[in-house]
Amino acid sequence: MSEDRIPTAILGAPGYIGQHFARLLADHPSFDLPILLAGERSGGRRLEEVWQLADAPPAELAHARLERRTAAGLARAGVRVTFSALPSGTAGPIETELVRRGVSVFSNAADHRMDAAVPLLVPEVNADHLRLAGRRAPGRGPLVTNPNCSAAGLVLALSPLVPLLRPRAIHVSTYQSLSGAGYPGVPSLAITDNVVPFIASEEEKIERESARILGTRSGRRIAPARFPLVAHCARVATREGHLEAVTVEAEQSPPLREIEDALRGFDPLAWRNLPTAPHPPIELRHESDRPQPLRDRWAGRPARARGMAVTVGRLRWAPPYLRMFVLSHNAVRGGAGGSVLNAELALDEGMIPGERGGRR
Repeated sequence: MSEDRIPTAILGAPGYIGQHFARLLADHPSFDLPILLAGERSGGRRLEEVWQLADAPPAELAHARLERRTAAGLARAGVRVTFSALPSGTAGPIETELVRRGVSVFSNAADHRMDAAVPLLVPEVNADHLRLAGRRAPGRGPLVTNPNCSAAGLVLALSPLVPLLRPRAIHVSTYQSLSGAGYPGVPSLAITDNVVPFIASEEEKIERESARILGTRSGRRIAPARFPLVAHCARVATREGHLEAVTVEAEQSPPLREIEDALRGFDPLAWRNLPTAPHPPIELRHESDRPQPLRDRWAGRPARARGMAVTVGRLRWAPPYLRMFVLSHNAVRGGAGGSVLNAELALDEGMIPGERGGRR
């Protein structure tokens, strides 16, 4: 434990997103090595025994034991921040109890995403929505969510274009990787030689959550974006990286050069010192066959921000229609990395209570 870093824990550490949390937090400059929480099936095992990611587990955490602790136990241990990789449907009550006990929660689960007082956050797009958390009782930290993994990349690519194009409607078709289903994922005989044109609740989440993120905050309320956003979602046999075909029906008709400049010049976090923020957050490609999941899913600079940038390519502008492909890493920008960046923003804004350091 480092005395100048904030004590943390990962809920659901053995899972796919939980392991990405462990990878990102192993040497974080602000957050201490996390306590790894697991359920009955994995409790007591070492992280390296359950590790499923392509890269080896971080040396700092490989031998760490997966523990079972209550919200009260985490609070007593001095944990100030938890990163939640729990499945939706399980996460909600646990996250609420942690916040009640003074522990800040940064969640990848869907349970609280549409709660009026809970920020649904992509920091480059709607950092001001963090204020929805408002002033809490002394010692209470925020509960902050990041969106659906496809919505996260989509809104990041759209953010600089919405004020420029003033969309009448947006259509998106997603080609979502197997890892979006977590482990053990999609049965091999269901996806081999196949594309599955249905992912439960996914289209509704993309439409609803994107409208909220791209909406306007007025005090403690969000007015969702008014233009309709229509989604089609399919599961494809790639390991990681969600590809999206996006069509914007625009009211305005700026030259293509202005559209490209808006994408390339977009970096609203450039002035902040947020370690996981990519600079730039949008990488524009001009090749005829990019972006591709295999080649572009780890976009993002500096090294800590690998996988946090979205890649935009095949930009075609025939007013009123702008067509493009968008690629994002579903587990990094659309998962653990998004939550870590949210926590960095909340820390920078002074919204995480408690002293740095602490005792386990």
